[in-house]
Amino acid sequence: MPLSRRDFTARTVIAGAGVALTGAVGALATAPGALAADDSTQRDEHGRPKGPGYGPLVPDPAGILALPAGFSYRVITHSGVTKLDSGESTPSNHDGTAAFEGRRGVTLLVNNHELKGPRTGWARPVPLAEGLVYDPAAAGGCTVVEVRCGGEVAEWVGVAGTSTNCAGGSTPWGTWLTCEETEDLAGKNGMTKDHGYVFEVDPHDRRANRDPKPVKAFGRYAHEAVVIDPRHGHAYLTEDASGPNGLLYRWTPPRGFHHGRGKLRTLADDAGVLAAAKCFDSSGVFVDDLSRATKIGTVYGVDWVPVADRDARTVAVRKQFGTGAVTRGRKLEGMWWADGGAYFVSSFAREESPGAAHDGQVWFYDPKRRTIRLTVLLGVNADPAADGGYDGPDNITVSPCGGLVIAEDGSGLQHLFGATESGRTYPLARNEMNTGTAEEPEYSEFAGVCFSPDGRTLFASIQDPGIMLAITGPWRRTR
Repeated sequence: MPLSRRDFTARTVIAGAGVALTGAVGALATAPGALAADDSTQRDEHGRPKGPGYGPLVPDPAGILALPAGFSYRVITHSGVTKLDSGESTPSNHDGTAAFEGRRGVTLLVNNHELKGPRTGWARPVPLAEGLVYDPAAAGGCTVVEVRCGGEVAEWVGVAGTSTNCAGGSTPWGTWLTCEETEDLAGKNGMTKDHGYVFEVDPHDRRANRDPKPVKAFGRYAHEAVVIDPRHGHAYLTEDASGPNGLLYRWTPPRGFHHGRGKLRTLADDAGVLAAAKCFDSSGVFVDDLSRATKIGTVYGVDWVPVADRDARTVAVRKQFGTGAVTRGRKLEGMWWADGGAYFVSSFAREESPGAAHDGQVWFYDPKRRTIRLTVLLGVNADPAADGGYDGPDNITVSPCGGLVIAEDGSGLQHLFGATESGRTYPLARNEMNTGTAEEPEYSEFAGVCFSPDGRTLFASIQDPGIMLAITGPWRRTR
C-alpha cells in the first residue's frame, strides 16, 4: 500500500524527535559545520582523551596499521602468506565479512574475495574446492576462517566459482549471504554461467555449502550488500552500479515461507516480490536521487515499486524503470541491521548533485514508519592525502559500544573511523600499507568490518594485497 502524504507527515514528526542508532549519529568531521576530527587528540590533565574516541593514532613500526595507544592488532589471514587447510594460498582481495559464534569458543569469520572475471587474471583466486564450485571459470568466492581460543587459525573454502564477491550480510539464523557485484552473463568475460546473484554460505557446516545454488529470487544485478529483517523476513539489498545509478531493493517472501538454514535454496526463481525504493519528501515531492539530501536528519517516505524482470535477461533491472519511477543512489554500498531497521551507505556523489556534492552518506531505513533518515553526511574531503578527513564510506557495522564503525574506501589515506551517538567522529585505524611509491603513494581500501560475537574484537580487512586483521583494545562507550 502506498504511503499517503498525511501518514508520512505524521511519521516524520515522530521520527524528528529522535533517531535510533543506539542514539543519533550526526554529521561527520568533513561535513560542513561538523566538529573537527582532531578533537580526539586533545587530552585532560590525566592524559585521557577529551574528545570522542581513543586518542590519536600511533604509527606502526611494521607499516601495516596505526592504532590508538593501548590497542593492538593481529594478522589473521594474509594472501600469499597464510594457507588454507587444503594447502593453497589464502585468496586475495579481501572484502565483506561477518563473524559468528562457533563451538567451544571458536569465532567463525566468513570473508569475501572480490575477484572479477576469469581465474587466469588472478595470481591467487579462490581454489576450486570439490563440490563447492558454481562456475569453474570464475575467480571469486569466499572463505571461512576459524579463530580458535588458543590463537590457532584455520581457513577453508565456503564457495568458489563466483565473481566479484564484494559485500553481503549475515542472517538471523547464522549464515552468510555473499553478493556478486557483476552483471556478467554466460559467455561474457570468460564466464560459463550467469552471474550477479546472492549465494548462501553456512560457516557451521561445510556439507551445507555443497552444490552452490544462487538465490535467484533476490534478482540478478550488481549486488553489494544485504540484510534480513528478523521479524518480517524481508530482505533489503543495495546495488552498486552506474549509468544509471543503482537502487535500494526489498524482497518480500511468499506467503507461508519461513526462513532458516538451507531454506533460501528451496525458493523458486520468481518467489516473493522484488521491489525498488521510491522516495518522496514531506510535501509529496518525488526524490530522484539520494544525493539531493544535504542536511542531517532529512527524512523521506518510501514506497516500493515491483521489478518486472528480476533476472534481467535483456535489460538490467535498474534500467527497467523510467524517469520518476524509482529513487537512485550513487554507489549504494554496505548495510547493517540494528535498532529495528537497516543502515545503508550511499557513497560519494559529484555529478549527481552539482552544488551539493558530498563524500558519502549513511541512511537508516525504518520499516515500521517506512521512512529513511539521513544520519551521516560527509562533505567533500578537500585533501584526501591529509590525515583527518574521510571520504568514500564502504562497509559499516554497529558497535556494541554505540554508534557506527565505518570502513573508508576513498582516495588518499584510508581509515576505519567511528561516529558516536552524539554525532562526533574519531579515528580507529589508519592503513599504512603504501602500495605505490613515496612520491605517489597509493593506499589500499579498508573493506569488510565487523565485531566478534562477544564484542571484544573488531575484525577488518584491507583489500589489496588481502589481509584480515583482529583489533583489540580498551573498548568503551565513546562520548
